[in-house]
Amino acid sequence: MSLSSPLSSGSAPVRSSGRAADELRPVQIQTGFTRYAEGSVLIAMGGTQVLCNASVLDKVPPFLKGRGQGWVTAEYGMLPRSTHTRSDREAARGKQSGRTQEIQRLIGRSLRAVFDLKALGERTLHLDCDVIQADGGTRCASITGAWVAAALAVRGLMKAKLISDNPILDHVAAVSVGIVNEAGLLDLDYTEDSGCGADVNVVMTGAGEFVEVQGTAEGQTFGRQALTALLDLAEAGIGQLVAEQKKALEAA
Repeated sequence: MSLSSPLSSGSAPVRSSGRAADELRPVQIQTGFTRYAEGSVLIAMGGTQVLCNASVLDKVPPFLKGRGQGWVTAEYGMLPRSTHTRSDREAARGKQSGRTQEIQRLIGRSLRAVFDLKALGERTLHLDCDVIQADGGTRCASITGAWVAAALAVRGLMKAKLISDNPILDHVAAVSVGIVNEAGLLDLDYTEDSGCGADVNVVMTGAGEFVEVQGTAEGQTFGRQALTALLDLAEAGIGQLVAEQKKALEAA
């Protein structure tokens, strides 16, 4: 089935959470969650909880040695009982899944999109995103929380006068949108995500520029107008997430 007409929040199904079609799940960003990381955040978006730690390493990958610039990279993982059933640790299996590799590369790309790597100097900002509890949107929560963790680490570098200019050029955040029963919904939880007709993950800067759009039909195709309506939903949601990031930094 193809959905080519614009989506309407008025025709949205009743959500199990009671949220409106264009409403985010409750967002909480707790800074300073762990003791040792240069930047640490526990982000909760509804039932999804991700621990994001930023570590500053005084080295860069071999391909960047001597080039006078830094690097931002990420690792992502789901704890064994973050979902309804226990899954094995990927380390115990001896290899990462394709999904894990794809998500951690997405997190790294998203953060690098708003970094001046030369201003960072020859050091690496390593972001670890560990999913404690999964209820949909773990990659989006990871990106949103990792940015705050990175900002805290950069704040420490500047306070210690290890760098003079802030290498962070803008905010970056991410949210999922999807089509459920021919209606567009913002910030899908697991039930909605697993039963949606189309699923789109959107990463944007605070200035409203796109970093990445990952859209997949799940049983129904969708037209340009429907995609535009979904992107509008995502843009409004990301604006709210950026506001939450700012509040978290002000309170830290």
